[in-house]
Amino acid sequence: MKDLSYDTDRPIAALATPWGRSAIAVVRTSGEGCLDLLARTFSRPAALSGAKSHSLTYGHMLDASGLPIEQVVLGVFHAPRGYTGEESVEIYTHGSPSGIQRLLSRLYEVGFSEAAPGEFTLRAFLNGKIDLTEAEAVAEIIDAKSSAAHAMAMDRLSGSLFRSIDALKKRIVEVLASVEVLLDYPEEELLDAPEPDFAPLSEVLHSVEALSATFQEGRLYREGAKVAIAGRTNAGKSSLFNLFLKEDRSIVSDIHGTTRDYIEAWTTIAGIPVCLYDTAGLRDAGHPVEVEGIRRSGKVVDAADLVLYLIDGTTGPSPDEFSLLADQTSAEGQGRYIFVMTRSDLGCQVWDDGVVAVSAVTGQGLDRLQKKMAKCLSAKAPLTSGEPVVDSLRQKRLLDRCSSALQAVLEGVGSRSWDELAMDLKDAVDALGEITGEVTSADILESIFSGFCLGK
Repeated sequence: MKDLSYDTDRPIAALATPWGRSAIAVVRTSGEGCLDLLARTFSRPAALSGAKSHSLTYGHMLDASGLPIEQVVLGVFHAPRGYTGEESVEIYTHGSPSGIQRLLSRLYEVGFSEAAPGEFTLRAFLNGKIDLTEAEAVAEIIDAKSSAAHAMAMDRLSGSLFRSIDALKKRIVEVLASVEVLLDYPEEELLDAPEPDFAPLSEVLHSVEALSATFQEGRLYREGAKVAIAGRTNAGKSSLFNLFLKEDRSIVSDIHGTTRDYIEAWTTIAGIPVCLYDTAGLRDAGHPVEVEGIRRSGKVVDAADLVLYLIDGTTGPSPDEFSLLADQTSAEGQGRYIFVMTRSDLGCQVWDDGVVAVSAVTGQGLDRLQKKMAKCLSAKAPLTSGEPVVDSLRQKRLLDRCSSALQAVLEGVGSRSWDELAMDLKDAVDALGEITGEVTSADILESIFSGFCLGK
């Protein structure tokens, strides 16, 4: 780990809560000697030095002249029992930006270094407190956009993914060991040795492929889905947009072309994070600004995971919209478009069974529309009923690498040498080891942890 740009030999400090006014702020410190450093600037040095692990000590942080900087409570964690596995202290203080700045400056004066992004979690990984899948889950918990995404990340943090990967790796290692026996001893000593049993690898391969397939689900719940609300001008797009958000976010007007660019906002549909886009209405516009807005909206619609195409129920679909309805509800186009008839409160008749009638005035039909949206989005990434879910592209690529290596072994049994089979088996084991962090490089670690926020 000496190649890593993080210097893990120095005591570090960083604000663990967001900058800004708050009731309480937390400054985290970690590293050998951090208790002695803090004692130099704490009003009760003896009490701090003698504090037991997982205990709280009250006092004041002092400046260089001995005057109080802040009233604090110190949470003490002796190695290896804290989050990082090192000696560490968490400082709980008032959430005053000026007070926090003075406190941090004082810590840097007495010998602490400013922590790099993710350095506390990196140290937890290096000290064996967590594996790499759990470390990645920490960042995923912080970034979770929905309760479902949060629950999946918490499951990974509990070690479920590690346990699944470790069990698969052990089964491959058993086969690899039986192959290496044939390589390590002369043929005359192994005349009665049994042939390696490659049959378990088929089941392992199936499990690896199934785990890799959960990436689509993990990405959906982590990154969310893009949903565009499209249609002609005055079809009710902005009204539906506001109904989803339960606020007047988008301007609603009877004047055609009010929305001249797309507007976006996040919401949640059946636990799935959704970025909604209210797009410019489609029509033959003369104003260049509106033309540009329609062009940009077209790009949003093309990139969307799901399109809610709105048709004014008081006028019905145009011939072009009838053609679009036929195309998108065909076997090839099914799944990306949901057609919505607006203004259903005015007694309009639905002209197609696949169309969802909604009223932005009464909210009638919104529940049915949301269920249909959830069904369409979930079909792209079906839930796995409590099984571990892969959330990281890095993890998926390594699973696919393991899968390719296992396929090469199964296809090569009987036609390839023991050396060649052993190399592929080792590659499969190494790929799984990289997922959990047992086998990894400094560059990979830096790439993962540099994306964390400060203080984590």
